[in-house]
This record gives sequence, structure tokens and C-alpha cells, in this order.
Amino acid sequence: MKMGANVISDANKFMTFLLKCRGECKSPVEYEGDIQLQQVKGVDIPLLNLSSESQPVFICDKVVPKIQTEVNIEDSFTDEGVCPTAEEEQGPLGVTLMKARQLLSWYTICQNPCMSKEGCAPALPPLWIRCDMTDSEGTVWLGAETIRNGDKATGIKFHNISCKAPTVGKAPSITLDKLKQVHKRRHHPSAMVTRGSALYNLFGSTVVENTIIESQSTVTVDFRWNNVDSLLQTPPLSSTATLNIKVASGDMRSPMYSLFKELEFIQILAEGLRSGEMEWTEPLEKTPAEELTKTLIEDLQSKTMLEQSMKEKETVKTEPPPAVETFVFNNMLMERGDLDFTEQLWLRMRKSVSSYQDIVDCLKLVIKALKYGDIKPWIHRDSSSSLSKLILQSYHQQMESVSLIGPTPVHMLLEIGLDKMRKDYINYLIGQELTTLNHLGYYLSTEVDLQEQVMRLKKLHHLLEIVVTCSTFLSLAYEQLFVLTQSCLQYYRTCPYDEDHVFQLQIRPAVISSFYQNEHPLTWAVEVSSGHGNREVRTSWQLSDKPPVDHVIFDSPDFNLETTVNGEGEEPAYFTTTTTCSLVNFFSSPAAV
Repeated sequence: MKMGANVISDANKFMTFLLKCRGECKSPVEYEGDIQLQQVKGVDIPLLNLSSESQPVFICDKVVPKIQTEVNIEDSFTDEGVCPTAEEEQGPLGVTLMKARQLLSWYTICQNPCMSKEGCAPALPPLWIRCDMTDSEGTVWLGAETIRNGDKATGIKFHNISCKAPTVGKAPSITLDKLKQVHKRRHHPSAMVTRGSALYNLFGSTVVENTIIESQSTVTVDFRWNNVDSLLQTPPLSSTATLNIKVASGDMRSPMYSLFKELEFIQILAEGLRSGEMEWTEPLEKTPAEELTKTLIEDLQSKTMLEQSMKEKETVKTEPPPAVETFVFNNMLMERGDLDFTEQLWLRMRKSVSSYQDIVDCLKLVIKALKYGDIKPWIHRDSSSSLSKLILQSYHQQMESVSLIGPTPVHMLLEIGLDKMRKDYINYLIGQELTTLNHLGYYLSTEVDLQEQVMRLKKLHHLLEIVVTCSTFLSLAYEQLFVLTQSCLQYYRTCPYDEDHVFQLQIRPAVISSFYQNEHPLTWAVEVSSGHGNREVRTSWQLSDKPPVDHVIFDSPDFNLETTVNGEGEEPAYFTTTTTCSLVNFFSSPAAV
């Protein structure tokens, strides 16, 4: 009796602690010195999505010790000559299986209405406990969630997730029939449902001569389907497929790379205006900027450049646009044939200026030529830069005086670059009928300050990186690219710039079948389930090429490089994860765990 009273007392104490942390536990809080607890969203822990989806959960693990490390800085010694130390935290740590079961038993007791004097247990989020995997089954998580009917707790569902160290090859150690039998013995269902899922990498790191060239851009496809035929089956064409697209600007493999370098120079100018300090990069052209500007003016004076520009302009008007399905990126976007004078000036200055004085000297030459009527350059009707306005005034010999001091020269050059790059992006998006000018209004506005204009241009560039990656490397058709473009445009109207954001696109598996059917999956999983609603129970089995948990260090077998790098005829190393659950009903007597 005394032992039972102690257990109930410990459970009540633990419940009080959980109630205090509920909704307020934003960082780990220690309990009795050796464990800590935090409330998070289940979606933050991918492995738990199998069971907890996105509801709030308690995460419990071992208190992480802080390691004292010496600060290796000569000037950091104290007056006494002792080198100071800094505290470094390790990653999360698991508790023993015995400790995890004790915590779950306390959670179960305090959720059992039979153990409460009021007959009503307080509602608590599910409890998940990291385990250290030292038991024979390799348990990495234990979990419990309360089953409720209205305000009344009617039972509890226990989860067990175990994992095995990686092995080369994906031959399963179990069959689908055996997995069904495991589920049937545990739950005795009248009917079972099987669901499959798989994740494939379509674009990411490149392997060249057994060397991985890392890429910050990834395109994966997530498959979901019902009625699994066998373990590791290729996702059927009837699957639901979702592309997960994360693209980082600046990938040298991208057709957008030259425009990215152009955008980089715009950002350098913008940052110089903001901070007052310019960080110049090595010029791409050996010819001085002033000399290139002189040549441009002289060509215009002899009318050769003007005649060529008009011919190119007429060509643009008379030639039919290319078919929407044929994405000739380099011709459509990177080599516009209707560059006006300011845009040609920008291209020369971007590659040659290496100082503030270079900008001043170039603009002085242009303004002088305009003032004395030496040149009559044509510009786009919708050009909005300060230099474009001076050119329009020069047509009527009514130019305002411009003082090229302070930030003015940099400001003028930045405006020219913004004007030019906006037209580049319009040319592609409108030319490929992916959007309309009305939908681009937010990105093209010149009513906001220059820093905001640069940020919106950066968003537009990232959008194009995403669309062009999917067009060039995945050969997506117009219909998919149109939907993707609209999704990106809508996202960036309200959200800040974020290269880590994953854009998603629903797609028919047949469209990308050639990219995944002969590839190894990153993950492959099957789930056997029965029951309905909160009384649904599941048994799942999963292969993954990366550790499924971050709190256990797995032994790394001595694999040869060619066995661990994905490629033709090569087998990656896979981790195996198994998830089971049990459903226990509350009766008139306390539940036993």
C-alpha cells in the first residue's frame, strides 16, 4: 500500500509539473535534476509526424551537461593569467528505457480519471520521451497520448519507435505480410489499411568522380498512396506526388548565374548607399570604365549603335514569340535584343567600375554629351531612372543641372541597374505567359525607396531561379510552371525573402517518372492502420538514408565511398525504423503500464 501511495504521489507531482509547463514551456525546464521537458509542435520533429501530426506535444529527455572549453584567444586571459572557459551545449540526449517507462506510468496515472478524486483527469498534450537506444530493441522514442471522449479520458495510446544501425542495400528484413501479422496480433482488427510513402531526390548535389559537389538547392518529390503491394515498391502512377522545391541563388549550374552576378552588383551599390561604405569587387573587364563609356558615346555619335539598336528593336516586334513549351532560356532572358542606351551603359559600367570615382567620371562623360547635344540616345518609354529623365530633357535642350557629389552618382547607377533587371525579368515572365503585368505590380513598383526596390527585385530573382530550375532541369511543362509561378508570386507579396523556404507543387507522377523510377529513394515507408479517429492505431516500417533521430550517435561501418554515394549500380546505406502502438482503455481500476 505504501509503495502504491508513493507511486501516486510521484504521479501527482509529475502532473503538477506538466500542467505548469503546458503552453508556457518555450525552453527546456529541468525536473528533479536529471531530465528536462519542453512543449513543442509535433511538426518540428519529422519522425513524430507518423503519430502526433502538428498538435502540441511534450518532449522529455535527459538534461544536457554543459562542457567547459578553453577560449583560445591570447587577449582573453584574466588578470591572474588564467585562460577563461566557455560553456558549450551538446545536442539532445536520451534517457534509459526504464526511466522512460517510469515517466509514462506517471503520465498514465495522472490521466486516468479513476485515480482522480473528481473523476476527471486534466487534459494534457501527448508526452514523447527520447530514449538512449541501449536496450535490445534499439528504442529511440516512447510516447503516450490520451484518448478522450469530450472532456472525459477513456484510454491511452502508447507508441514505441525503434531503430537499427545502417546497412548497405535496402533488402527488407521483414515482409509486408509479416508486418500485417504484427499489427493483427497486437490489435485484432476486423479490417486493415495500408499506406505507402516515399521521398526521392530529383535535383541536388552532383557526384563527379566519386566526389560530391554540394548544392544548397534541392528538389525532392514526396509520394503518398494507398493499398501497398509490397515493401519498397516503386510509387504507382496513381500516387499523390508533391514537389518540394528549395533553391539557393548563385548556383553556378543555373542558367540564371550571370543575372545573379548582376544582382550581386546591385546589392553592393545598395549596401554602399545604406552604410556609406562600398566594398568593391575585382572588375570583370580589363578596359577602364571611362574608356568603355567613351567608346559607347562615340559609337552613338557615328550612329552605328543607334542603327543597330533600331534593327534589333524591329526584329523583336516582327518575330513571333517562341512556343510556350520551348523554354530557350538563354535567348529569352539573358540576351534581350532591345537594350536601350542606359542599359548598355549599365552593362559596361557593371563590369568595369572599381571605385566611386569611376562612376563619377563615366556619368560626367554621359551628361556632358547630352548637354551639348552630341548624342540623342533612345530609351524605353517606361524607363524611370534619373538618367533616363535627363535624356528625355535633353531632347528639348532643357536639362536640369546634376551635382555628381555625395551618394548621387551611386544612386543614379543603382536606378539604371534596377530598371534594366526589372525589364529582364518582365521579358521572361511575360514572354513565357507565366504571369501578367498586373500580377507583377508589387515587384515593379518604383514608389517605394531604393532599398525596398532592391529587396523586391531580389525576391523576383529568387522566384525566377525556382521556375528556371524546374524548367531547365526537370523539363516541367507550361501548366506546372504557371501554377508554380503564381504560388511564388503570392508568397513573396507578403513574406520576407527566404532561400530556405520550401515551395510545394502538386504534380502527376507520370510527368517526372523518368527522374525517379530507377533511383534509390531517400526514404521509403509503409503504414498498416486500423480503427478510426483518435482510436486509430498504426504499425509502420521505414527505410531512410539519414539517421531518423538526432539524439543517438550511430556506429558508422567502414563503407567504401562507392557504396555510399548514390549512382548507377550503387547501393546507399539505410537506417531501418519501426513504429508500433498499443491502445489501453481506462476502466474502474487503475491502468497498469
